[in-house]
Formats: sequence, C-alpha cells, structure tokens
Amino acid sequence: MEQAQKRIYLSPPHMTGREMDYIKDAFDSNWIAPLGPHVDAFEKEVAAYAGVKGALALSSGTAAMHLGLKLLGVGSGDTVFCSSLTFSASANPIIYQGATPVFIDSEPQSWNMCPVALKMAFEAAENNGKLPKAVIVVDLYGQSADYDRILEICDHYGVPVLEDAAEALGATYKDRKCGSFGKVGVFSFNGNKIITTSGGGMLLSDDEDMIAKARFWATQARDPAPHYQHSEIGYNYRMSNLLAAVGRPQLEEIETRVEKRRSIFDRYQEALGSIPGVDFMPEASFGRANRWLTVMTLDPEITGLKPMDVIDELSQSNIEARPVWKPMHLQPVFQYTPFFSAGKKELGNGKEFFETGLCLPSGSSLSENDQEWILLFLQKCLQEKSDYIKVCRNY
Repeated sequence: MEQAQKRIYLSPPHMTGREMDYIKDAFDSNWIAPLGPHVDAFEKEVAAYAGVKGALALSSGTAAMHLGLKLLGVGSGDTVFCSSLTFSASANPIIYQGATPVFIDSEPQSWNMCPVALKMAFEAAENNGKLPKAVIVVDLYGQSADYDRILEICDHYGVPVLEDAAEALGATYKDRKCGSFGKVGVFSFNGNKIITTSGGGMLLSDDEDMIAKARFWATQARDPAPHYQHSEIGYNYRMSNLLAAVGRPQLEEIETRVEKRRSIFDRYQEALGSIPGVDFMPEASFGRANRWLTVMTLDPEITGLKPMDVIDELSQSNIEARPVWKPMHLQPVFQYTPFFSAGKKELGNGKEFFETGLCLPSGSSLSENDQEWILLFLQKCLQEKSDYIKVCRNY
C-alpha cells in the first residue's frame, strides 16, 4: 500500500481558528507577563465546566499533581496509593514529596483502579499500622474510574483522593464531570490532549482555601510584603496569560471535541471489531468516556500480531500509533515498590493491557479520508496475517 502523503499523528493540537483573536487581545492590552485576565477567565471557565468551586492554571499537569499532593499533606516517609496503568507523571510527584508509591492494578471493566485491589491494599496497610496519606486515581485514556466504590473505601479509612483526570476533560461519571471527584483534581493541557495550551495544566477543588494556598506556592511563595520575603519554599508553576488565551476558545468547543473523538472510536470499532482477535478498550456502563485515544487490543494467538508489529507497519506508512502505557509496577525505576492485584494474573491486568493494546490516531481534527486510509491499512494488515495463520494451521 502506498505511503500517506502527510504524517498522520496520534493526537495533534486542534486549533479553532479563534486563538489568534484571544492572543491579539493579550498583546493589545500588553498582558504578556506570566499572569493576566485570560488566566483568570480560563480558571473560572474550567471550574464552571467541571462543576467545582475553584481552579488554578499551572504550567503543566505534573505541576498540578505535585501541588495537589502537597496540599494533601504528603511528605517524607508517607505512602501514596496510585493507579499502576498510567503515565509516569501520575507517580513521579509522589517521589518529589519524599513519599513511597504503592501501585494498584486495573479492573477489566474500565482499565482503571480496581476497587477490590484497592481494598486489599488498605487492609494490608491497616494491618501494618500505616495508612496511606492519599490515593491517586487515574481516569485512563479519558474514561472515569468507578468513583462510588473507590470513594466509599477511601472515606471509610479517612484518606483523601487526588483525581488524575489529565486525559479526561469532558468525560463523565454518572453525569458528573471528571476532575470533580477528588479532594483535588488535575487536568492536563499538553499538546496531545483534547484541548491544549501548548503546555499547561489545572488544579481543581471545591475547597477554595486549598486553591488559594496552591496559588501562593505556585507563585514562588512570596509573602504579602513590599519587599521580596519568603517564609515557605515556592515554585514557578503558573500558566502564562498567552497560553491561557490559546486554551479558552478550545474549551468553548469541548463537547464537540468529545463527540468527534467518540465518533472516531465508533468508526474504528465498526470497521475492525468483527475481525477475530481484535477488540477495544471497553466503555464502562457508569460513565461517558471522552475517547481521548482509541485503544485497540490484539489477541496474539488469534491474530498472530503483537501491538508493536502493527505500530511499526503503521509508522512505515507515515501513521503514528503508540503502545498502551507500561504499568508503573513494571517500570525499572519502581521495580521495588509494592503492587496489589485482585486478579489471578501474577503481574496484574495492566500487564495484559500493555502487552496487547495499541493507541490509534484519534485527534478531533482527523479527517474521514485519513481515517479511511488508516482503516484500509489495518484491515489489510490484519486480514493478511489471519489468512496466513489459517494456511499454516491447515497445513
């Protein structure tokens, strides 16, 4: 099959065409400094959309994770329970605070934190006389975790939740927006997210005092004095006014973005779902996923393919695809950390999802023609391998 004329990316930035109007406003008013009216407005708009009382615009989702853990009192010698199937930015801030992560496996229904495994981890911690300081729950690939069950367990032990909704802006759990379930929540506006400010993130909470404290830390913890005085260690974590201007018009179209990505997923599933050995990350019955990325799975015994086989072939045709996140408990940097799984698999469900899953191009700017080209290639690749396996077995 011939090579694509242009590179098809996994999830590229998607501009509305109105960003330059907002940026021009920032230039015309000379709000080029790190803060300004677009930052203030972006915070209010994101908070209103998520249904929380306060939000703080920051330089990255990782910065928001870091300040969120600090707000929850996580410090040296503490432990923090964390979803294992996630990107490292979910776990690294635990180390920033001198704490130790304990990783929790995924459940098959949502690929998110397994409530049964979470309860097992709490019971073990209680027996050891040391409960975690916080629990980080990730909304993987834009799908919410099962918050009723998870919060019931965490509330029983009096341990707060930090909701890592970095990938889940626009997703819901029982008609409530992701990002609003933890004591604090986090969004990311990295270049590959459903809306982007180039780089950036947002910290959310119904506790406005916590947001005010994080705002203080994020601006170098400068005391209210006429001179430069500091009584605490601070950080340079605030979002710039120009970047907030980029994000605001995209937020206005978030529901359209969600519907587009969901329709892209539906098209992949309709075209490929009947092929033996091909499946997709499920959508749990308790919420609406934003389908930030479409995740396809391959049964190697049936398809004769591993995800990297398809990823490499796609790359040769100028199409970007990626593996599923490698679980944190399998990462070399975390090889000695505790891990809890409720399943029969020794290394957990997350390991299976990593070994069988791949992420397909899913950006909201993906054209029907480009997706058709991807589908034609995938159908050809999968069918050829399937026919080859049949011949070998019959022989």
